[in-house]
Amino acid sequence: MFEVLDRQSRLTGNQKRILGAAIIGDALEFFDFFLIAFVLPFLIGPWKLTFGQSATVLMSSGIGAILGAYIWGALADKFGRRKVFIGTVLNFSLATGLLYFTPDNGWVYLTIMRFFVGFGVGGLYCVDLPLVQEFMPTSKRGLVGGLVTCVIPLGTGLGGALAAFIPATEWRLLFAIGVLPALVVLLVRIWVPESPRWLARQGRAEEARKSLAWALEVTPESLPMPTARESMVVKSRWMELFNYPRSLFVSWLGNAGAQTGVYGITLWAPTLFVLLLKVSPQEAAKMMIVLTICGFFGRLSFAWFSEKLGRRTSGGLLGLGAGVLTILAGQYYDAMFFGVSAFWIILAIGYFFADGGFAIVGPYGAEIWPSHLKTSGMGSAYGFGGIGKIIGPVGLALIVGSSNYLKPDVPLPQMPTAFLYLGCWFLMAGAVYYFFGIETRGKSLDEIDRELKVTVPAAAE
Repeated sequence: MFEVLDRQSRLTGNQKRILGAAIIGDALEFFDFFLIAFVLPFLIGPWKLTFGQSATVLMSSGIGAILGAYIWGALADKFGRRKVFIGTVLNFSLATGLLYFTPDNGWVYLTIMRFFVGFGVGGLYCVDLPLVQEFMPTSKRGLVGGLVTCVIPLGTGLGGALAAFIPATEWRLLFAIGVLPALVVLLVRIWVPESPRWLARQGRAEEARKSLAWALEVTPESLPMPTARESMVVKSRWMELFNYPRSLFVSWLGNAGAQTGVYGITLWAPTLFVLLLKVSPQEAAKMMIVLTICGFFGRLSFAWFSEKLGRRTSGGLLGLGAGVLTILAGQYYDAMFFGVSAFWIILAIGYFFADGGFAIVGPYGAEIWPSHLKTSGMGSAYGFGGIGKIIGPVGLALIVGSSNYLKPDVPLPQMPTAFLYLGCWFLMAGAVYYFFGIETRGKSLDEIDRELKVTVPAAAE
């Protein structure tokens, strides 16, 4: 049955709608996730937050995302993609709404609620991408997976645009607005049926055929029933992930390197613009919009690279470009280029690679796991990589000086070291993808399953 899907050369209307819904959903969920980066500059002065306190607020969502990715990802392999997806949306939308009630000087409350936002967003990302991939033909899977992530920077940019024009005393409105996208995500995704591949692995062959027929816009009777192999019931056990050491190594370390670098930059950049360039929080938010636009074009490019250059080469390019430019940004943090901050310019160019490369990181992290462990594997990779959401922003804070108050007259002599730290994480991710990655370009999900099975020791089976 799935060979019919893989023979497709053009997407149907329903497949395009699945893709469109996923694109909208991922953009809006990361709008919620990164809102804190634009709220924090409004709070650092009035609340007199130290680097340590600010880092705690920023990293709390990262801790939540780690646990959410592991737990929601495992549940999606066990109970289905669709049900779990709806659960993750309800999770982060409720948590975002509660942030509106943050009391003055309530950085502890802010930290706790951000944990629950991260818990939901981490799970949604790990469920949504595999669901989309399982509706797509082999020839389109890399491009589609990349496109799903492409507008995530625009979601971040939307946060920047709102923060740029909101009064400093009305920052809570950003969180109130953040509830609306969550509800939109739920509405645009609730009509998508369950993954046909997941249904087939549960032995629910007729339901699987109906789901695929809906995607292909044909009658169920026109499709063959799943073969015995396609509909073989396979129970997913989380510990089975360790039977696939290469998938584990590449997806875990690749995610860790990329997430450490990009979250360290993204969560701190608006605040650093305020400190280094002596601009207002609103002006810093406008500067971030330029970075997100560069990230958007980077993701479009890397989605195309994934099919033209392959996943391994594209991953290596991500690490090399982002690593070198991040290190250069730190070296020239106080330099000006024709009256414009060199720090800002280099970060914007680097964001093409640093953020753009996530058109590879997420989809590839799902591809290199067998079908019955796809969301568990991606969740484990995204969860392990979520350590980067902690050690990225916290590492920068510790290097720059966690005892300092965040105010514009604080000198930052350790900036080169801090950005060398972040850049090396990118370089590590690129090396892992290029030298140890499993090339999946042009291979069907069934072919990847068979290739991975060959590498599993007989004793493990």
